[in-house]
Amino acid sequence: MTHDPETAGTHRESAQAATGERLRTVLRRQAATVTVITAAAGRPVGFTATSFTSVSMRPPLVSFCLDRGSSSWPIMEAARHVAVHLLGRDQAELARTFATSGIDRFAAPTSWQPGPYGVPLLDGALARLVCRVVERIAAGDHTIMLAEPLITEYAEGAPLIYHDGRYARLP
Repeated sequence: MTHDPETAGTHRESAQAATGERLRTVLRRQAATVTVITAAAGRPVGFTATSFTSVSMRPPLVSFCLDRGSSSWPIMEAARHVAVHLLGRDQAELARTFATSGIDRFAAPTSWQPGPYGVPLLDGALARLVCRVVERIAAGDHTIMLAEPLITEYAEGAPLIYHDGRYARLP
């Protein structure tokens, strides 16, 4: 069976080795929900992540990945609890804030309050999970963090999506 890109209406580049930069380019084609992960240990930290996923229902487990070179890593490395915020379709600015390095991400206009276990809870998220970190797995320059949801809440609405290097909304 042959595939003709012209009949499929898409342009296809030739196959290349999966370098880190090439992998980043390919994975930009994958749409992902946008989350902000927060924790605290003396000061609050947080970062925007599109790597959040469900791992298991029995027991309930979720995961996300964090670059160990991130400014959030020192606190996340020791955090016993985190909050995962699934952002709503109108929260692209909040996602940008938590994706920007070198700023106080919790300064106004970010609206938040301390939650259970001292984790920062962002206001207005589509859904929030307060989780206990159960395992950290080194994987290349990142760490996969496995967490057990302890408290969950959600509202009706559409999620914020990240696709092809930009934030997008579902219709």
